[in-house]
Amino acid sequence: METFFAITVQLSKGMSTSLQIFALTLLFSIPLGLFVAFGRMSKHGLLRGITKVYISIMRGTPLMLQLYAVYFGPFILFGLPLTIQYRATATIIAFSINYAAYFAEIYRGGIESMPSGQYEAAEVLGLGKVHTFVRIILPQVIKRILPSITNEIITLVKDTSLAYAIAYTEMFTLAKQISSARGSLVPVFVAGLFYYIFNFVVAFIMERVEKRLSYYEIK
Repeated sequence: METFFAITVQLSKGMSTSLQIFALTLLFSIPLGLFVAFGRMSKHGLLRGITKVYISIMRGTPLMLQLYAVYFGPFILFGLPLTIQYRATATIIAFSINYAAYFAEIYRGGIESMPSGQYEAAEVLGLGKVHTFVRIILPQVIKRILPSITNEIITLVKDTSLAYAIAYTEMFTLAKQISSARGSLVPVFVAGLFYYIFNFVVAFIMERVEKRLSYYEIK
């Protein structure tokens, strides 16, 4: 038990880094994904094409490769120095643009699944497009896409470990370092336990949110 707590204390810095990657990625990728979804559904062919290519690249290439591109790209293209501080920035940028692409497709699927009659009814009532979307369509879309969003969020928790690709020390990287120094796999399993607990908490919270949004169900 003493060993477990000692390892947990050693992993605390890595835990906070993983939580930071998780929180900031959601903060930036969720709204960015909505804008990308609008671009994907735009009537303007050029904008629609650009967002379609962006989504295709983000979903069709490994996140690790995108981390390399964001981190090493400025150095290769412009000769900018690779600083330790930029590792954190590059990690958040790469994670955010990657997950924004996935969220965009989830948003698009939810928005396009809404019956066109709701837009027509709102127009008859004199509501503008923005008002219709924000007050009528978006709440229903959120309810429909929440399970898919939950799956992506759970995946994000585990994907934070990929930050090791650019030597950004999050929890799993730190666990491997401690494991190597101790000659024991216990730190790795402790990190795995943290990921499980983190995902359990996320799933529990999202399940509660889903129940709160079940206002269309007949009791």
